[in-house]
Amino acid sequence: MRFYRLLLRLYPASFRAEYGDEMCAVFAARRREVNPIALWADAITDVIINAVRVHLSLLQDDLRWAARVLWKSPGFTLTAVLVASLGMGATTAAFTLVDHVLLRPLPFPHPEQLVTLNEIERDGSFEPATPPGFDDWRAMNTSFSSVGAYIGASLPMNLSGGGEPLRPNVIVASADVFKTLEIGPVAGRPLTADDDRDDSSPVALLSTPLANALFGNPTAAIGRTIRLDGRPRDIVGVMPATFVFPFRDADVWIPRRTWGSSRSNHMLGVVARLRPGVSLDQARADMNVVAAQLERAYPKENAGVGIGIQRIRDRMSPRTRMLPLAVLGAAFCLTLIGCTNLASLLFARATGRRQEMAVRVAVGASRERIARQLLTESFVLAITGGVIGLLLAVVVTPWLTRMVPEGLPIGAVPEIDWRVFAFAGALTLVTTIAFGVGPALRLSRGVDLSWLRTRSADGGRSTRLRAALVLSEVIGTVVLLVAAGLLLKAMWRVQAVDTGFRPEGVLTLKTVLPISAPAASRQTFYSRVLADARALPGVTSAAYITFVPMTFASGNFVVTVPGALTEAQAHTRFVTPDFFQTLGIPMLRGRDLDERDDQPTSPPVVVIGRSLADRLWPLQDAIGQTMTLAEVDWQVVGVVGDVAVHGLEQVAIPQAYFPASKVPPGLSFYAPKDLVVRTSGSPIALAPALRRIVHAIDPEQSVSDVRTLEDVVGAQTASRRVQFTVLAAFAAVAVLLAAVGIYGLLSFAVSMRTREVGVRMALGAGRRDVLTMFLRQGIVLGSAGIIIGAPLAYAAGRGMTSLLFGVTPGDPVIYGAAALLAILMTLGGSVRPAFRAASVDPVIAIQSE
Repeated sequence: MRFYRLLLRLYPASFRAEYGDEMCAVFAARRREVNPIALWADAITDVIINAVRVHLSLLQDDLRWAARVLWKSPGFTLTAVLVASLGMGATTAAFTLVDHVLLRPLPFPHPEQLVTLNEIERDGSFEPATPPGFDDWRAMNTSFSSVGAYIGASLPMNLSGGGEPLRPNVIVASADVFKTLEIGPVAGRPLTADDDRDDSSPVALLSTPLANALFGNPTAAIGRTIRLDGRPRDIVGVMPATFVFPFRDADVWIPRRTWGSSRSNHMLGVVARLRPGVSLDQARADMNVVAAQLERAYPKENAGVGIGIQRIRDRMSPRTRMLPLAVLGAAFCLTLIGCTNLASLLFARATGRRQEMAVRVAVGASRERIARQLLTESFVLAITGGVIGLLLAVVVTPWLTRMVPEGLPIGAVPEIDWRVFAFAGALTLVTTIAFGVGPALRLSRGVDLSWLRTRSADGGRSTRLRAALVLSEVIGTVVLLVAAGLLLKAMWRVQAVDTGFRPEGVLTLKTVLPISAPAASRQTFYSRVLADARALPGVTSAAYITFVPMTFASGNFVVTVPGALTEAQAHTRFVTPDFFQTLGIPMLRGRDLDERDDQPTSPPVVVIGRSLADRLWPLQDAIGQTMTLAEVDWQVVGVVGDVAVHGLEQVAIPQAYFPASKVPPGLSFYAPKDLVVRTSGSPIALAPALRRIVHAIDPEQSVSDVRTLEDVVGAQTASRRVQFTVLAAFAAVAVLLAAVGIYGLLSFAVSMRTREVGVRMALGAGRRDVLTMFLRQGIVLGSAGIIIGAPLAYAAGRGMTSLLFGVTPGDPVIYGAAALLAILMTLGGSVRPAFRAASVDPVIAIQSE
């Protein structure tokens, strides 16, 4: 019988109290008549099935009761649901971002086997591979089942024929890339080793969106021909819609053909797949041996050069990795604040319902039944808040796309799938348990019939408990305020970085000529476009450059000084005359490039940045000196100021600018592509006229990437702005919730201490004394929250160090501002309850009790 009584505990306590003894008597009678095995099998089955039915029946009753009770208190219900939905929606959206960027497996078979390879330079920096280096790595390693390479940037090309020319982003890749990734096309075939041969017919793979735009569907694209930069290519395959390697903007993939043989041309991204059973450490040891062999074989080019191996996801910088984690931490903090506020509301509501609970106990309701109903009420609030929060997350998540790293082969918009639904469900369950159980158990266990006579019972304990909850809200608010302040100051610091040029009033757009275009035709195109652009009203200057600053990081080549051991890496760009004037880059010494430098018979000249001049000729004047690039000697004719070519937060490699007409044969990819135009009017208003100029000169030439240079610079802080906006919004909501919590706490204290206040005033206390007493309570609570929250905020700031550009985690100005806002928030929530307490009529207050 002991086991059977234990089995009956599956039923609710109220059901056991009413029917338990009778069920035990029936079981004892049957035990004397029925086979024990059949008896226990029948008993266990019967108890489990009926216990579930009883629980479901009670749940239905409790849900109906909770709906009626909540419907009768619309103000409380709407407030509680809003508080819960804000916190859970923010956390769900932040988790969606973190899952998309850091947790979800990459969309390739066995993604844990995929790695990227780079050169490690003497200074520890990572550089793309050189074409000969890639061939050596592929031939000499023993750790990879396959190794593929691609040019480390998308190549916009003109896709002409039938209407406005398109400008798809083209990836030049070896066939081994697709073999390595183990991803095949949805229609047609992948690239093969035969396609990489110079004598094979030109082919291409299309992305699904481009195939749909051109031909209606992937299958219809197979066998069709497109013209890229005037060259026909047969479409042999269409990649899946989810395939975004190596960048999200990839539209077309073409075979590699010949990449050159220079060991100083760092241009290739390399992806490899580990052999089964080979660990990352084993592969690194293997490639260290390969690096040592290459250094012995090529002592000049490979001296001190190593080979770095990373998993694809590890290519993210610490700052990029921290962005989504910081948002998740802030959202979790906001959820705690919201749920703490919700618990405070439930405690206040429970206290106000003491007489109701006492009446229910007096007429026979069990404490277990009351606890179940209160928990059901909390669950209804939490599940409603969770559903609304999930809808908010669906709406907000696309807004977080700026924090998805460009370098990862994943989609731009985080997916809302079963993982997110599971997280939202778990968060709702935890919220219900963590913040609904306390008020329910406390009220149900402490029901006393004395509550029928008074409403103020246990007011002191309830006030202390709610004060602890509000204190935790203030602490969380201080942490969020400090985090948002640190990010704001870091963003200001980034925006204050000197770019080295003046972006105001400059429009930039891209017109990419075919790589195979003759130098003479290029010069003719540049000259005609620039002449017509300079003739437009308001245009003060115009020029072409390979890539405008902050848009393309590659193009770093080793330059040397003839007859000396001095060498340095230079960020190489080819420009037309007036470039420095157009961008407002100061000329420090010497002269600008001009038309005489574009003559076929003119000697090769170069203008270099100040840091490159200091690196190559630290004790001499660089003007008139000679340096070597691509086996050509260039004479320095000018020195200009340095430019933040790699972005506002990156250390720029020294720069060198060469005449557009002097592009060496091996560097034709770096011929000028971007037109920059300075105007005294609105830059963007020039776009239509510039499009007409380009199309009049070359009808098949597309115009893309039309934007102001200010937008280019602004994009450098776009992810920071999004993160600051998110954290600032979280902090604002936290301030509001904490102020509401303080207001509710003091209002509750006033209602519980009305008689006390009346007695104090009857004995001679003034209204100012009462006002000061309640204001002091709020200020003490806020001050305690600041004191406890400051160290936690500092710990959070230390964790965000990678995001704090030029800002220390303990910045006193930020902490002072956060403390001031917290005090103002405290006063804002304290003033009205304090004035209400001060206006109490002592006679009425004493009589009411």
